[in-house]
Amino acid sequence: MIGLIDKIKRERVFYISSISLVGILIYAFFNINTFQAGLNKALNFLLNKCYWFYSAVMLSFFIFCVYLIVSKYGKIRLGGDNEKPEYKFISWLAMLFCAGMGMGLVFWSISEPLMHYTNPLKGQPFTEEAKRFALGKSFLHWGTAAWACYAILALILAYMQFRKGKPALMSSALIPLIGEKRAKGWLGNLIDILTIFTTVAGVITSLGLGTLQINAGLNFLFNIPENIKVKLILIVIVTICYMTSAILGINKGIKILSDTNLFIAALVIMLTIVVGPTSHMIENLFIGLGEYGKEILTTNNNIFLHGDWYNKWTLFYWAWWIAWAPPVGIFIARISRGRTIREFLLGVLIVPSLLCFVWFTVFGTMGFNVGSSLALEAVKNTQTTFFIIISKYPLGFLICSLVMILSMIFFVTSADSFTFVLGMLSSNGDLNPKSSKKIIWGIIQGALTVVFLLAGGLEMVQTASVVAAFPFAFVMIFSMISFKKSLKEEEEAVLRDKVVKEVAIGLKQKTME
Repeated sequence: MIGLIDKIKRERVFYISSISLVGILIYAFFNINTFQAGLNKALNFLLNKCYWFYSAVMLSFFIFCVYLIVSKYGKIRLGGDNEKPEYKFISWLAMLFCAGMGMGLVFWSISEPLMHYTNPLKGQPFTEEAKRFALGKSFLHWGTAAWACYAILALILAYMQFRKGKPALMSSALIPLIGEKRAKGWLGNLIDILTIFTTVAGVITSLGLGTLQINAGLNFLFNIPENIKVKLILIVIVTICYMTSAILGINKGIKILSDTNLFIAALVIMLTIVVGPTSHMIENLFIGLGEYGKEILTTNNNIFLHGDWYNKWTLFYWAWWIAWAPPVGIFIARISRGRTIREFLLGVLIVPSLLCFVWFTVFGTMGFNVGSSLALEAVKNTQTTFFIIISKYPLGFLICSLVMILSMIFFVTSADSFTFVLGMLSSNGDLNPKSSKKIIWGIIQGALTVVFLLAGGLEMVQTASVVAAFPFAFVMIFSMISFKKSLKEEEEAVLRDKVVKEVAIGLKQKTME
């Protein structure tokens, strides 16, 4: 009995978070309407009263990243002073890209720019102005803002793990601010439990999008019914796949799938460029980059503006990236040992952002270049927009089939990364958590996805992300303050060591004289 009590105390984060989520699952299943109404009430409050907060926080992440890149701290290594990166650059990039974007990249690749193009916030649809607006907003939502959110959290956690030797937990990021005793006590436990809740919200968003996209694709390509029964079967199959991959671990499961996904994504892009209007794609890439520059350098980033359009798009994305920051950040930290702060930030911010820009330009252009009647028909259902547009081009069936495979692997790679992270968070930061915990988290994630899809489909899944992201944003803010404090303390320690060495050398020289 005493042994059981000690085990519960050691693993109270796991027991409290898992039991609480199971409780939410049971309550939501039997009270779907009440549960949905409560979430919607919380969402309306946040969007109407705290809309500025999400944008201000995202802007602070980007500014802090730029500061660290150009600062004297950029040369600090995430590990020992002479450590080399654990993974090759391409494999590292593949894993962080698959974990960071996942299904959303496929789901919105044509849907978002085409929706902005057919229904811009201002001006007339199907015009050059509408195209500029569509590309600029797509780049804003999927560019450095998202990756800065991931990068800052991943950097802090990697620094605390590999340079300071602390556990792979969110509470470790706050040690310089709250002290190690509080980080290991109830305050730290609460932070880790909140991180798990936010992570699960991000996971069900990805799983929900993936389920809707794959079911829609199967319906369009093979006439498989688009209903809740098929969605349930898909969730079960994918849950088994990502649990298997997570159990195999990073090198045998996640890494191989991520490398495969990057190859298929490259093949899809190349085929699309060949069959599509290539010259327009190149032109639109530069148009998009110009509009994106205006977005981040002027007041067009709309930090203090809100309304139905901003609530549906920009604010949703900011909350989504914050909700995804814990699992993606912890996973990126796990695979980034040995890189310098400057190398890490440049790699995480620039390369994936450029890949996203190319991705949205290529597929957005495919949408822009169909007739207005087909475009309007395609955007009526975001789940099938991609397939309707691409099927009108040469090799359309082949590209759609490859995208279905890509979607499924993206589906699995995002979920297995997150399952792995949940295992770490609930195992006191163990970098190789037990398979039993990964299985439990895999089942909970799949079950919650089913409940949220039953409650309200895509809209309910998005609502969960926005609500869950709000409290975690404060954790990220304090983490940045804590990280800056730790960097300053390390700098002062290095200066002290330097002074001590200089004094010792001086005394030695005097003694010799």
